[in-house]
Amino acid sequence: MQHKVVIFGEMLWDCLPSGPVPGGAPMNVALNLHQLGLQSRLISAVGNDNAGQELLEFLQTFNLSIAHIQINRDYKTSKVLVDDVDPENIKYTIVSPVAWDFIQWNGEMDKAVAESDAFVFGTLAVRNAESLTTLLRLLQHKILRVFDVNFRPPFYDFEIIVTLLGFTDILKINEDELEIFADYFAIEPSIESVCNHLDRHFPMDLICVTQGSKGAMIYQGGNIISHEGYKVQVADSIGAGDAFLSGFIKTYLDNQPLDQVLDFACKLGSFVAGKKGGTPRYEISDIQ
Repeated sequence: MQHKVVIFGEMLWDCLPSGPVPGGAPMNVALNLHQLGLQSRLISAVGNDNAGQELLEFLQTFNLSIAHIQINRDYKTSKVLVDDVDPENIKYTIVSPVAWDFIQWNGEMDKAVAESDAFVFGTLAVRNAESLTTLLRLLQHKILRVFDVNFRPPFYDFEIIVTLLGFTDILKINEDELEIFADYFAIEPSIESVCNHLDRHFPMDLICVTQGSKGAMIYQGGNIISHEGYKVQVADSIGAGDAFLSGFIKTYLDNQPLDQVLDFACKLGSFVAGKKGGTPRYEISDIQ
């Protein structure tokens, strides 16, 4: 059975010194899931401009549906200035406001979410009240809801994050985000402490913590499964976390054991880290 996943959030141009490339965590996840054989749908928005049209054409080269991508006539397509001097520690300057700050709810996107197996969302695309209102309506559907935190300072608000945690079944964070959570909740900045706290206070099934070149781990009900990751020559880290999440979602929906879920997620994340850009083309056989 082909699983259906809907992803909500930003799509944009990452403006690197070498030139612009398509990006945005939700778009990267949608493209990875599509290449992994799932039916993925992206809810987002672009401007009524050449940059937006080129992004739509890029998605169509993958045969990814653009049915739920809105065209905003008042705001431009998103662009992000990228500093890639340190390939393992990419820095981003995100322009605001842009088209995906104003994603409007409609019945078609609501139906797509209601009929999906999983719904993926993050923090950046809800920095504006209009997109946040749309997301909160979509989160009412009781399907598998995956919160990819993906902090992009200064565009996050912990009052909103706490609200989103209340709709979260699977939470994905990285080591830096774990420390931010620890600071906000005034607890010890360790994996065990933060995960225990979140598990006690929010109705989530499991937490996944990515650790860059050190691999990743899954926390579930007080138990931790770890993976040391796969060593590759890093081309850049753009999209590696998005690929990891995509591999995680695919194998989790396939009801694979959690250690195998983590292994495949680490494989895909490492594979993409070894390639330039966040959306390389591949077959599943390339990952294996």
